[in-house]
Amino acid sequence: MIFTPIDLQTWPRGQMFWYFSQMAPTGWSITVDVDVTGLRTALKAKGYRFFPVYLWLVTKCLNEQIEFKVARKDDIIGYYDTLTPLYASFHEDDKTFSLMWTEFDNDLSVFHRQYCDNQQRYARNHGVLCQPGTPPENAYTVSTLPWISFRHFAVHSYENKPYYFPSVEAGKIRTVGDCELLPLSLTCHHATTDGWHVRLFLTRLQQEIDALK
Repeated sequence: MIFTPIDLQTWPRGQMFWYFSQMAPTGWSITVDVDVTGLRTALKAKGYRFFPVYLWLVTKCLNEQIEFKVARKDDIIGYYDTLTPLYASFHEDDKTFSLMWTEFDNDLSVFHRQYCDNQQRYARNHGVLCQPGTPPENAYTVSTLPWISFRHFAVHSYENKPYYFPSVEAGKIRTVGDCELLPLSLTCHHATTDGWHVRLFLTRLQQEIDALK
């Protein structure tokens, strides 16, 4: 992974970043419905599982915008060239979950294979992390609540440290007429992310979903 420093003096968002990170730290959340009509059927025909494809789609579209990849490293503000999805693996035996991650690859087939390999090796391990090691520094939180078709969802971290990556959560797909709708929530730090950036992300996400059908 590559970390590129940002010059806050020349960054067009520099003053806004300072205001919402130092003077008035602010986060915000939004929940929308994403049209996934026919996607599950198309993926099944291609031999793909829905959840890893969801991880790939979200990560691919986030990676297209610097604002979603901003971080503080060694007291330097910058951005990573790519994000790594950090997600929950549910344990049916005791109804707990553990965290795992899979390195992103622009090739869906490669990412899907790496995800399945990780599941085969580590998914039965219990604890906060079921995968050896620690999550990479470019890891962001993305997961699902497959039992609940929610209208709103927000995640807030109470740890006293700067965290600028988005958190993404999907819910249970519901059918409305002929459409299949996936609830999708994004929790963002206002220092790095405005509604405009999320609008671009959602547009690209829908395009990528439609391309897989």
